Amino acid sequence: MMADDKKAARAAAAEKRALAFAAGQGRAAEYLAGYLADHAGKVLSGYMPFRSEIDPLPAMAAHQGPVCLPVIPGRDQPLQFRQWQPGAALIEGAFKAMIPAEGAMLEPEVLIVPMLAFDARGYRLGYGGGFYDRTLEALRAKRPTIAVGFAFAAQEVAEVPLEPTDQRLDLMVTEEGIRFFS
Repeated sequence: MMADDKKAARAAAAEKRALAFAAGQGRAAEYLAGYLADHAGKVLSGYMPFRSEIDPLPAMAAHQGPVCLPVIPGRDQPLQFRQWQPGAALIEGAFKAMIPAEGAMLEPEVLIVPMLAFDARGYRLGYGGGFYDRTLEALRAKRPTIAVGFAFAAQEVAEVPLEPTDQRLDLMVTEEGIRFFS
């Protein structure tokens, strides 16, 4: 059953990510900032790192263009995005995610996507809410939208269990460098 496969995969991936987090993220944020430099002026969505997630904040702060953070409006809905800048006041949103207390709502063209695991095909294992999959599907239906996976290299698995709604990443950034998916 797919739900059981994903549940087991999430537990194993969380353990691997915690070990990688303890070892540090090396040059991952530098690689991410370097890639994002090619997208100056575009609206970027990042995320506030939670638990043992790899930290995109240095790359987000360096981005030459508007930056926003995801806001979960409700179950089974796509994400919304509120403008963010370093030092902005944050409040706790759904699932304890920190979000800007105020700011304009933006529509990102490039999204830094967190995860528990990823595979060589460009698929990711999220937390089970489907928020990024729904959001990427909706944004990509309007215009080209880039999904940048950001994780520790140790989070790679042989194969992520897939469902028809899963959206593929365009590239993956880890402390080992950048990998593009065709």
